[in-house]
Amino acid sequence: MVISCPTTGRGAPDCLADLQPGERATVVTLDGEPRLLQRLCALGIRPGQTIRLLRQAAWGGPLHLRVGMTELMLRRQDARHISIAPLS
Repeated sequence: MVISCPTTGRGAPDCLADLQPGERATVVTLDGEPRLLQRLCALGIRPGQTIRLLRQAAWGGPLHLRVGMTELMLRRQDARHISIAPLS
């Protein structure tokens, strides 16, 4: 199942797991099982939402994100299901 929003026309979106600390991006699509999509939406991660990567844990650990005014940790394997369009 895929949830998406219109693309910005800036080329193919990247994966959230590839974002670098301090960078911001807009969520373009969510792809995965319905349970994962429900969890991501409950956390506020939806197409069109702006996300900022605050830091990455060592050794492939979770990502520390800010979504709106909320900070959360997300597993990298879940972040690979989120396509993004980086913001300048």
